[in-house]
Amino acid sequence: MSKAKKKPGASSSQVQVVKGRLDISRSGMGFVIVEGWEKDIVIRPNDFGKAFHGDTVRVQVPKGLPAGKRIEGKIIDVAERKQTSFVGNLQINKNIAFFVPGSEKPIPDFFIPPEKLNGAKDGERVVARLVKWDKDDKKPQGEIVSVIKAQDEADMAMKEILLDAGFPLEFEAVLIPEVEKLSGKITREETTKRKDCRDILTFTIDPADAKDFDDAISIRNLDNGNYEIGVHIADVSHFVTPGSLLDKVAYARATSVYLPDRVNPMLPEKISNELCSLRPNEDKYTFSVIFQITNRAEIKHKWIGRTIIHSNHRFTYEEVQQTIETKDGLHHKPILLLNTLAQQFRKQRFDNGAINFSSTEVKFQLDETGKPIGIVVKESKEAHKLIEEFMLLANRTIAEYVSKIKINKEPIPFPYRIHATPDDEKLRPFASFAKKFGYKLDIHDEKQVAASFNKLLADVQGKPEQHVLEQLGIRTMAKAVYTSQNIGHYGLGFDNYCHFTSPIRRYPDVMVHRILQECLDKNLQVDQKMEEKCKHCSDRERSAMEAERAGNKYKQVQYMQQFLGEDFEGVISGVSAFGFWVETVAHKCEGLVSVKDLYDFDDFKLDEADYALVGLKSKVKFRMGDKITIKVVAANLIKRQLDYMWVMPATKTKTKKAK
Repeated sequence: MSKAKKKPGASSSQVQVVKGRLDISRSGMGFVIVEGWEKDIVIRPNDFGKAFHGDTVRVQVPKGLPAGKRIEGKIIDVAERKQTSFVGNLQINKNIAFFVPGSEKPIPDFFIPPEKLNGAKDGERVVARLVKWDKDDKKPQGEIVSVIKAQDEADMAMKEILLDAGFPLEFEAVLIPEVEKLSGKITREETTKRKDCRDILTFTIDPADAKDFDDAISIRNLDNGNYEIGVHIADVSHFVTPGSLLDKVAYARATSVYLPDRVNPMLPEKISNELCSLRPNEDKYTFSVIFQITNRAEIKHKWIGRTIIHSNHRFTYEEVQQTIETKDGLHHKPILLLNTLAQQFRKQRFDNGAINFSSTEVKFQLDETGKPIGIVVKESKEAHKLIEEFMLLANRTIAEYVSKIKINKEPIPFPYRIHATPDDEKLRPFASFAKKFGYKLDIHDEKQVAASFNKLLADVQGKPEQHVLEQLGIRTMAKAVYTSQNIGHYGLGFDNYCHFTSPIRRYPDVMVHRILQECLDKNLQVDQKMEEKCKHCSDRERSAMEAERAGNKYKQVQYMQQFLGEDFEGVISGVSAFGFWVETVAHKCEGLVSVKDLYDFDDFKLDEADYALVGLKSKVKFRMGDKITIKVVAANLIKRQLDYMWVMPATKTKTKKAK
């Protein structure tokens, strides 16, 4: 098909303009992804206009395209930039300066006027901001924001990962005065507006290396034999007010980013680690849900509102786990009671259709320079599940409360956290694959799907196929997102759900707090841009997750460099026409075995239904979930890529075991 350019003399009725997101491949070809369209629109490099990879664009395409035909289009406008700051190198020659982006995606060089260099010198690694790219400009014009100062190559890599994902490394200097004037002093005026919970036993439970504590639990016995349990969340909305510069910065970031050796916070340290952190032996402003609960985990009463608390102790997960296992230690009776209730809440969730997915989380052990010296697989134990259940209960309770409030018989705009039901097209091949291992998945009814999944997940425990079926099962599920359209959370089995419990690191939680207070005050301000804000927060969350994956991959490659030429046991974690991925058993580090390195043995074809590569002559099969032996042959830090080679059984040498 010819390019989607409007021919001379053609009427406007022959073309249409649609909006979508531009994805540029490494080869330089572009594709615009339009919501609701089966096929992407092909964009040739000369038709990108002023758009960059990831931008939301308006693209012109012909009308009345035959079904199944490839569509080509031309970008006519950029509706929204994915990012305006980029990492690259500065080149200065005879007082003419250009910024050369370091992105793998094709981006033109920026012209930098002399007055916009901001002290940067030729050859330095810099962050540049796009200033303008007008219609008649051959090149985009930019300015140098900062020179990247890095301790070493790894530090530079982490900073570039953040910047490429659109997260600034520092907070703007103009923000400092606004933050400095904030005070955490408990005032008499504010005390009159809040429930005072300072005389109730309260504590936090967090990872050992946590610096901000945004949730706490209180507990006390009531005269009627029930228990009063409070879930108290840092009142970030008290300090971050709508329309403030601080609020605009927090919204733009929308989330904190957690890389292996650092945190890039949503809020400045004074707020996240001081004013809003529920540190022990300090009075703090909180937003709370307080429950009256029986010993059978029946909720008899709920109270929602702003509070003041005083944390009596800061527990780590390890300390609480030891208390649960030994039934002894500081505040062991309330901790054991909370754990018993949490287990009952957990059982109720699964009985009501929640899916018991568990994923392996890997944590790097780093030396003082940030270099990985070990890898630990984190287990989710009872202490983690205790906190999880009470946070889920609070989130669900808030969403249920707000969902019942109407304006002119319409639900109020609110950032729900939703999870759609599984897609039949993804479920069917997974059910067929599971059947090959002897597991039956009922995909004809939504509730039966959840029950079948849970039975499968329980039955595969300890079996060779456990890893592959768990991973594929997770991939069949839709991704959870923020939206004002409340369709419930399928994975959790909740009709109503939102994020209320982590406002220090998630902007949607801040929005929830504000709307919640408006509901309590009966002073609702309808936000007509709620859906737009939800989409922004979902997009930022996805960017943060991609950055976190990139950071983890970098550390994996950095760690595996020491094992070049050595053999390890691994599990095939994915397959494609060009090879298969293997995750080492010892380190959970994933690398690619290229099909090119298998040519000497056989020609291989992808069997999509069986998630396998199959040898055409030998019938040797590399199927997802199979255990094989690999050799580490390359560890490329720049590409964040590990290359493995299959070690044939006949030539297998002694493999390394987990250390």
